[in-house]
Amino acid sequence: MSPCLTPIAGKELVRLLQEEGFQVVRVRGSHVRLKHPDGRATTVPVHAGELLRPGTLLGILRDVGWSKEEYERKRLGPR
Repeated sequence: MSPCLTPIAGKELVRLLQEEGFQVVRVRGSHVRLKHPDGRATTVPVHAGELLRPGTLLGILRDVGWSKEEYERKRLGPR
């Protein structure tokens, strides 16, 4: 059985992606476009006070090449 994803705000996910080497290349309205030097790219919706929906989060994880387990490890940070 696959683990459930812990909800996260768009702003927090942008921070995690930046820590992993992604750079903000464009901001248009409430959407932040990030790109990694190796070519991976994604768009994160950043709406104040709202968490990303599970399907949106899964799509972003697919775009950046992270598994659910990798996401949870990165979200929790170093221990």
